[in-house]
Amino acid sequence: MKSALSFLKAAKRSEIAGLRRLVLTGALVNAVGRLVHALQRERGLANLFLGSQGRRWAEERLAQVASSQGLQEEVLYAFEQLDTDTAPNCHRARLFAAIAYAMQGLAALDLLRQQVQAQAWSAPRATDAYVRVISALLAVVFEAADSAWDPDISRHLVAFFNFLQGKEFAGQERAAGSALFASGRAEAEGQQRLLHLIESQERCLQVFADFAGAALSQAWQQAQRPEQLLPLERLRRVLCTSAAGGPLDTGLSQLWFDACTARLDAMKSTEDALASELQALCGQRLRSTEQELAELERLGSQLAPQGRAQDSGFFDDAPVAQALPPGLTLGSQVEGSILALVREQAQRLQAMGDELDTVRASLNERKTIERAKGLLMAHRQLGEDEAHKTMRQMAMNQSRRLVDVAEAVLAMAAVLPPPPGR
Repeated sequence: MKSALSFLKAAKRSEIAGLRRLVLTGALVNAVGRLVHALQRERGLANLFLGSQGRRWAEERLAQVASSQGLQEEVLYAFEQLDTDTAPNCHRARLFAAIAYAMQGLAALDLLRQQVQAQAWSAPRATDAYVRVISALLAVVFEAADSAWDPDISRHLVAFFNFLQGKEFAGQERAAGSALFASGRAEAEGQQRLLHLIESQERCLQVFADFAGAALSQAWQQAQRPEQLLPLERLRRVLCTSAAGGPLDTGLSQLWFDACTARLDAMKSTEDALASELQALCGQRLRSTEQELAELERLGSQLAPQGRAQDSGFFDDAPVAQALPPGLTLGSQVEGSILALVREQAQRLQAMGDELDTVRASLNERKTIERAKGLLMAHRQLGEDEAHKTMRQMAMNQSRRLVDVAEAVLAMAAVLPPPPGR
């Protein structure tokens, strides 16, 4: 007959299996982060190349494409290491679905690069294509955060995802500004998009600061010193305050690209530190849980023979260690130790569940906002930026949180007419 210790050891083995999956997941999100950084730079160079009608940036773009392709292979290898045979829970199922979609995006990169090389696509279309591929990769990181069952690791993944998302908005800002400067003309739509991207960055970085450790948050704040951001802020003002349709100095395109790149490189340093901390935490948790299992194995070897009546202290109100009277046999002490471990395990899992619910609240808020934004886009024929701006304005007018407005929008879904064309 299986004992309580048997199931306690099974629980530890399950934890170890889960932690080993998290170690692989940590390596995966690290590889995804490196590829996203490369694709962001490739996107910026593609915008400069297309904005100059192919007269400049050709060699730099091709060199970056080669670098991105190498990192792309690393991500595909990381995908390959994941265990897809074990029956997944709902969170793992969403992660695997996100990976499948991301793999389709990576396969489509060759076509995108060919169209840029031939100058067959405009800068906005190429940008949207890169955004779609990068968004698919970021969705993998999002689902990885949502599938993590350890609250400390989940917290790190939430911080990592929001930092990557903020960095992606910064990368989109670089691409959008590069296209404007390279074209030599200010456009109202492009200016509004820049403002939206700047605000979106700050929102994501605030969530990162809420979930990251104090050391990383402080390191990021130090990297945001005013003197380092001054060149970028000056060029932002040029782009955002120029009269729509008015000229822009094409010679500023290099300065803009360099200023944005300096900020993105600073963000990459923080991203690398986040990734290292995540990997270290996964390894530390795995080692400590393996030690706990070894201790359980040791206790099992000391158990009294089966069938011997023992007072384990199950019905005592006091903690087990204090409830055991002196003079008990070794068997009773071991039985009491097992009961203490069972109680400790149950309490720890309950605490982990409570903390995990708190951590996942941030992810759930994002899901709610994205669903409401999609509803507005479908029913009011709005672009993504316009839908987000509409909800943000509603939140300001009503003095409510954005997620509260999103929930109200979704509550109206059942009574809204079908989207046009259905």
